[in-house]
Amino acid sequence: MTAELVRGQNHPLSQIRLEIRISARTPVLAGATLGDEHGTVPGAQWVAHPGVPVLPGIEVSRQAAEDHRLAVDLAAVPESVHRLSVLLALPAVQGGGPPRFGAVAAPRTAVIAPDGTEIARFTLTGLDAESAVVALELYRRRDAWKVRAVGQGYAGGLAALFADQGLPEADELATRVEQAAGRVDAPAAPQPRETSATAAPRAVSETPEAQPPPPVAGDAAGWSMEERLYNQVWGMFEDLARCTAAYRSAVDFAESRLEKELDQALADPRTRLGTVGDAAREAARSRHTQLVDRARAVLDRDLAQLAAEAEVVEPALPPACARWDSPVWHGHRVPDEPPMALRLGDLRLPESASLRIPMLVRLPLERPLWIDSGPVTEPCGVVAESATSRRLALETAVSLAVRLLAVHPAGQFSVRVVDPAGAGADALLPLTRAGALEGRPAIGAADVAEVMGRLAHHVDLAQMAVRGGAAEALSHDAGSAQQLLIVNDFPYGFDDRAVTRLRYLADEGPAVGVHLLLVADRADAESYGPLLDPLWRSLIRLTPVPDDHLADPWVGHAWTYEPMPVPPGSGILRQVLTEVADARTKRE
Repeated sequence: MTAELVRGQNHPLSQIRLEIRISARTPVLAGATLGDEHGTVPGAQWVAHPGVPVLPGIEVSRQAAEDHRLAVDLAAVPESVHRLSVLLALPAVQGGGPPRFGAVAAPRTAVIAPDGTEIARFTLTGLDAESAVVALELYRRRDAWKVRAVGQGYAGGLAALFADQGLPEADELATRVEQAAGRVDAPAAPQPRETSATAAPRAVSETPEAQPPPPVAGDAAGWSMEERLYNQVWGMFEDLARCTAAYRSAVDFAESRLEKELDQALADPRTRLGTVGDAAREAARSRHTQLVDRARAVLDRDLAQLAAEAEVVEPALPPACARWDSPVWHGHRVPDEPPMALRLGDLRLPESASLRIPMLVRLPLERPLWIDSGPVTEPCGVVAESATSRRLALETAVSLAVRLLAVHPAGQFSVRVVDPAGAGADALLPLTRAGALEGRPAIGAADVAEVMGRLAHHVDLAQMAVRGGAAEALSHDAGSAQQLLIVNDFPYGFDDRAVTRLRYLADEGPAVGVHLLLVADRADAESYGPLLDPLWRSLIRLTPVPDDHLADPWVGHAWTYEPMPVPPGSGILRQVLTEVADARTKRE
């Protein structure tokens, strides 16, 4: 059955030899870029286009045309390539205005198997001022390939698209590609747009605006609803990253164009002064404003679509991925199976402050977590006292610990606490009152040494059992259950040996089910110098208040991370911990 993809949706590929068909009903040039795991294209030699139509694993058309058939052999793609992006661009028109996809029929793409079976299709609706677009993306995931419907357009054309993919000399490359494709004659009349892959041609008098289909929760590939929602959230994250990158690229292009035109106006002494010079500068600023306004309109359209999707996805998320104020928590019961993912908070960008994307990580946790208890700035702009920031950080850690306990089957997850100074007693009350901790919190240097030694020994035993193929033979005490160690006020109470064991747990623990949640101010550990730099780099840094410190390696945006606070006055933590305790009692 053919998968009818929507923007951001992906679909697994069972074939490695494919044909990508493109139908545009107007001449377009087709190309492809080969990028690394971050989507970065290292140079022009990794771009297939009419001037260089053949690269390892991909062959594209040699000229602009209405229909294209691109040959793909994923087995021939270099191992360093993780993303193959299929791009379309409108060539320059002889005797016409600037090309834009909003004035032509929506291009249609299809991924075809060697036997002619259509695997997936995607229609690029919703484009307007863009003259270049990334249509599809074939990408590696755990030694398998998938196709994603992208539809990311660029009002700045191929130059903006190439710059967004990290290509040096993007302007020069775009010029070479366009020259290789050649120009086309202006059409006698504009073609009507389509609203879907199966829409019949419409009369020119009808409205050309294509309305995207209403969003649906779980509208992504996956074997279960949980997996489909997880993939959909990541698709939303990538969509927001792409449309914001396109907007920023368009604004940068407008700024550079304005600067260039102003320099040209000032360079000619004959037009530097007087009404001619004023008119040239005013025209340049007007063009700049038009470009920025168009880019913002496209961004606002994309943000509105993502906001509509978020409104249907958020209520559908399971407890592990839902906010604490979600109704799903009030009917939650301890599950029989652990979830596939956990929500750590929300992510947003400055251009879309009201749109928040859930920050999801797969379980079991592959990296340790760090709640930064350093100085924080409150909403009023005042820097909070050290005691306040430390309390907020530990409360955030407790909230995450409760969530992990609640979403794992009874007896399959435990929490230990190291609180050398005993400063976290108040914040830890939800856990200690409910008897949810494995033993009492370790207080003082002796307790710290004992706990760190015992956990390091546990990791040693578990690693030997796993390497020997006898993991199931471990006793419950040494066991196979997942464990979370919360360390408060690090490095207080830690000697050099305990610090070494902490680093060992951070590096080796996740593979055998021992996870670390560090609550610390990095400045407190400055005396260790660069010795602890590898530890800090291995941690996922979270903050108890919104902070724009998370940079994705994909397009390099600085994302603002927002924790998930428990609603004021809510008893949800107590309710959830009571349920966890009851489930544990029944199991025993």
